Amino acid sequence: MTRKIFRYILFSATAVVLLSMFIIMGVLYEYFTTIQTTALREWTQLAAQGVESGGMDYLTSVEDMTSRVTWVDSDGSVIYDSQADARTMENHAGREEIELAFSEGTGESSRHSQTLTEMTFYRAQRLSDGTVVRLSITRNSILALALGMAGPISLVFILAVILSAAMAGRLSKRIVKPLNSLDLDNPLENDVYEELTPLLSRIESQHRRIDKQLVEIKSRQEEFDAVTGSMKEGLVLLNDKGFILSINPAAMSIFAADGKCVGEDFMTLERSRDVSSAIRTALDQGHGEARLERAGREYQLNASRVGDAASPSGIAILVFDVTEMVSAEKNRREFTANVSHELKTPLQSIMGSAELLENGMVKVEDIPRFTGRIRDEAARLVALIDDIIRLSRLDEGGEMPEERFDLGEIALQCAKSLEDSAGSKGVEVTVDVQSAYITGVKRLVQEIAFNLVDNAIKYNREGGNVTVRVLENEKGASLVVSDTGIGIPPEHQQRVFERFYRVDKSRSKKTCGTGLGLSIVKHAAQYLSAEIHLESATGEGTRIEVLFPHIRHTQGR
Repeated sequence: MTRKIFRYILFSATAVVLLSMFIIMGVLYEYFTTIQTTALREWTQLAAQGVESGGMDYLTSVEDMTSRVTWVDSDGSVIYDSQADARTMENHAGREEIELAFSEGTGESSRHSQTLTEMTFYRAQRLSDGTVVRLSITRNSILALALGMAGPISLVFILAVILSAAMAGRLSKRIVKPLNSLDLDNPLENDVYEELTPLLSRIESQHRRIDKQLVEIKSRQEEFDAVTGSMKEGLVLLNDKGFILSINPAAMSIFAADGKCVGEDFMTLERSRDVSSAIRTALDQGHGEARLERAGREYQLNASRVGDAASPSGIAILVFDVTEMVSAEKNRREFTANVSHELKTPLQSIMGSAELLENGMVKVEDIPRFTGRIRDEAARLVALIDDIIRLSRLDEGGEMPEERFDLGEIALQCAKSLEDSAGSKGVEVTVDVQSAYITGVKRLVQEIAFNLVDNAIKYNREGGNVTVRVLENEKGASLVVSDTGIGIPPEHQQRVFERFYRVDKSRSKKTCGTGLGLSIVKHAAQYLSAEIHLESATGEGTRIEVLFPHIRHTQGR
């Protein structure tokens, strides 16, 4: 700004000096021209009177006149000229001033010399005998005058420029200094030009408005951070170029990033081709989807365009965990397939036996065996259906009546009810319980105890042992069932609680299990907020503990 003010002041001062000099020269030139023209008229009248009275004698007597005198005959021929030989001069009848004098009595004109540096003024007057006396005077033109004064003018111009530059520099600094020292943080406290008061008042008003907006923006940002920070889903906001504007903690965890990634290209975090395709699809069509796998979890990524297709302002990316949903869908398909298979096998056996009986192809002595098979397979179907119904009710998570009861008593009743089954396999069941009162759904606890003891007997070896214990400590009451059976290999221990999952399918067929016992135990325990702990080794047996806490958080309601 200082340079601009300096240039403007210097330019203005220089222009004023030049313009003043040219105006003065023009005015002086016109002034002296007027004086000489007036003098020429007077001299012409005197010369005309002298020629009228004295003729050639008068002219020869005044040869020292400063102006040139020419006497022209009525036909335009030159009779006399004070500066040239009249006999050698051309006819002057065509000269402007001569023509005017012949026609009007007097005439004037002016003409430049060939170099344009001189101007000649002419004045002619007709005499009584028809001849014309003409006087002329030559003076420098304004161009010659300017050239003649070039030296003084240049000196004056240089001095004026130096003086103007000094004044311009000093003045520009004085003008700008108060502006440079303005305290814009406190506009109204400045003591500067009065003309700046409206501007400073407006700046103060803008400060207040900006401060208010900053407070509002900060409040909204804190609200936004609080909402997105508590989200389990990952949220990433991108601009129209794909650079990260915001990313919440859940998204940072999913993409293994930190807060420093804000402002970077999203592709530096996630280079998946499917994700890139989803973002491009979102920009073109408004929405795109992709699937991701991270640390054994599966995520669904939804990308949505912000703004219209012509000028999108950015992309909003939402990432949520669909591992449980995918697993549930997989389990549902497997469950459907397993149920179909488990139902089909006994039904085929029943239909085969029934057809043989219907067609009379069974001997009379074999009829009890076939009818027994039909009864056993039908019982197996009923047991399977009952287990499926129990699981469906547990999945629905509906309200079930609760009561306070003794876990030790339930363990004793369960062991007694399975004495015959244990005796048929030569398995000894030992019960070591104490009274432990819990509050919950008694029927579910009974099913947990029954299925655990039943499995311990079915998958035990001949002459093996099953031990049932009920313990109580500060955490809660525990039901512990241990056996000396075949055990569960480590690679199967995480899956034995899945529906229809069997470690040894051939042995399961022999034991007539439905494959749903441990799954019922798992879901019932979840409903009762109980914890299951499994310990097993191949060929050494299995120990399963179900811990019922004193303070229970109801599940599935």
